[in-house]
Amino acid sequence: MIKFKAKYALTFMLIMILLLGACTPQTGTNVAPPAKTPDQTQQPAPQPKPEDEKEPEPAAPQADYSAIKANENGQIMLLMYHGIGSKEEEWVRTPENFRRDLENLYEKGYRLITLKDYIENNIKVEAGFTPVVITFDDGLQNQFNIIEENGEKKLDPDCAVGIIEEFKKKHPDFGQGGSFFVYYSNPFRQKELIKEKYDFLIKNGYEIGNHAYTHENLGEQSAEGVQKALALNVKSTQEYLPGYDVFALALPYGIAPKDEKFQYAVSGEYEGTKYNNRAILRVGSNPAPAPNHIKLDAARLPRIRASELKMGGTGIYDYLASFEKHPEKRYISDGNPNTIVIPEKEKDNINKDSIKDKELITY
Repeated sequence: MIKFKAKYALTFMLIMILLLGACTPQTGTNVAPPAKTPDQTQQPAPQPKPEDEKEPEPAAPQADYSAIKANENGQIMLLMYHGIGSKEEEWVRTPENFRRDLENLYEKGYRLITLKDYIENNIKVEAGFTPVVITFDDGLQNQFNIIEENGEKKLDPDCAVGIIEEFKKKHPDFGQGGSFFVYYSNPFRQKELIKEKYDFLIKNGYEIGNHAYTHENLGEQSAEGVQKALALNVKSTQEYLPGYDVFALALPYGIAPKDEKFQYAVSGEYEGTKYNNRAILRVGSNPAPAPNHIKLDAARLPRIRASELKMGGTGIYDYLASFEKHPEKRYISDGNPNTIVIPEKEKDNINKDSIKDKELITY
């Protein structure tokens, strides 16, 4: 009996000691649970943005307007090219001379924009620089040529598109653009590649414009003839690019429909196909007004021939020299697409209705 009581007491003491030990606070180092790695850390799932909500463009730092001589009501060159070939001619530029044109434009502070950005007053050019538009008429093969090398198709480095693409790689700040005014039935003269070429152009920031259906002289057409020529061009382009906005016309031979028929150069319809040319380009021989200038007439835009032969003082290098001598006539960007900055003396030359949601600033 005594042994049983002693054994019971010893067991009771051991249990008490264990209980007291479990209740005593620990004074050693606390061990935290292992930290989660970045992959393990739970992050809130990103919420999709509404389709109509766009990221706001970062505000450009305000330039010193006087220092850069900002004038967003100055003149802009719309350059007109035709062929790119081995021999320099009145309507043909050699690859070497076309490269030289691009180099000169770049070095003299010109930056490439699209024709649509010009007519829609959506010019995004770095402060102190001048926009320039490049256009090509006729849709020739030497403007956009695909060659085969070692069994693979590649862009001809000496065609217009090949030269521009290479120049953009060398100077990514040059901008992008280039409008090709084509006619049918075989634009760029490689019929099996029309779709492939069109897709490449649109993907890489170029534009496709109207040059009538078969290069008709619109000055010799009836009202129906004008509409047929322009609507069939649009219809043909949209067969390759469904829904594509053919917004501009380069007049074949530089000749517009006469008198009251001119309205059909702007808009019309033929056999269910409608068109609306928000820009009509002439051959011309001088720079175009700025988008907000009171003299802007988007239905009669002048172009400058990118040639050095038979120019009579109205070619690309004549105007490059003129703008060097008279920089006050040249469009110079303030770097902010949301403002129109002009010298005080230009304020009477602004079409205020065209400003819309932009801010007009004079200095």
